[in-house]
Amino acid sequence: MHTYLDFERPIAEVEGKIVELRKLAEEDPALQIDSEVARLQTRADTLVKDAYAKLTPWQKVQVARHPGRPHFTDYAKNLFDEFTPLAGDRSFGDDHAIITALARFRGRSVMVMGHEKGNDTKTRLKHNFGMAMPEGYRKSERMFEMADRFGLPVISLVDTSGAYNGVAAEERGQSEAIARSTQAGLQVRVPFITVVIGEGGSGGALAIATGNRVYMLEHAVYSVISPEGCASILWRKSDKQQEAAAAMRISAQDCLSLKVIDAIIPEPVGGAHRAPEEAILNVGEQIARALSELDKVPGDQLRKDRREKYLAMGRNLAI
Repeated sequence: MHTYLDFERPIAEVEGKIVELRKLAEEDPALQIDSEVARLQTRADTLVKDAYAKLTPWQKVQVARHPGRPHFTDYAKNLFDEFTPLAGDRSFGDDHAIITALARFRGRSVMVMGHEKGNDTKTRLKHNFGMAMPEGYRKSERMFEMADRFGLPVISLVDTSGAYNGVAAEERGQSEAIARSTQAGLQVRVPFITVVIGEGGSGGALAIATGNRVYMLEHAVYSVISPEGCASILWRKSDKQQEAAAAMRISAQDCLSLKVIDAIIPEPVGGAHRAPEEAILNVGEQIARALSELDKVPGDQLRKDRREKYLAMGRNLAI
């Protein structure tokens, strides 16, 4: 059953009528509903197109968090072959919020890593809603080093509201683990491609996102803190999240104008959750194009360009 967001209520009403008509037709095959269904479907399509053409920053956040949006495991299943997960940080344990693996992308060996939020109660708890513990970032650091050693391009898919900030995470050195993973990503001499597929939250996202090429899906968001967190700090009220989302400029379009990302990957009309296969295919095509471009660049130059890219962010920028 499709989950509708608050701003999709007019769409829900029209599509609900279509469902009702089809149920009536099942009960009474003689009932002629084709013309009415076609009319309602045209109306629904127009409503979807209009709504998604003018999303506010807060509505973008809602779309990026949609439960039906494809997650890391969906991309892994559809884009990669011989997907072989690699677990553990060789120090404390394995973190399920970040999945890392050796795989083949269109016949080529690559290192893959990304956040997994889970799609039901059981898997969300298993993956801690995509919020990684320190061992998750120490695992990604280990994978960066392995990729560099064996000359494997790195592909990371970002989808987290942020790193886990509980007591246990702090006791095990969360900030240090994030910093070391970020450093490891900046040091590799292999092509490094990042795609923000949902939420990109703070250092928890950046720790696996310092790519030579960074892309965002059209309705993804990328920010230093969640809108709710920002609102609670600036206004002492979490219900100011809409104002916070607008002020932080967290949409893909804003991030592109601020030169935080390199390009926007288009989503199907109505968001990736309405046509997951199409969204995943679009991401795969962009990754393939980026790999083709970066293959021509020597390893030392890849590292130099990556470091300069991140050092240049925010300089001489009027916000």
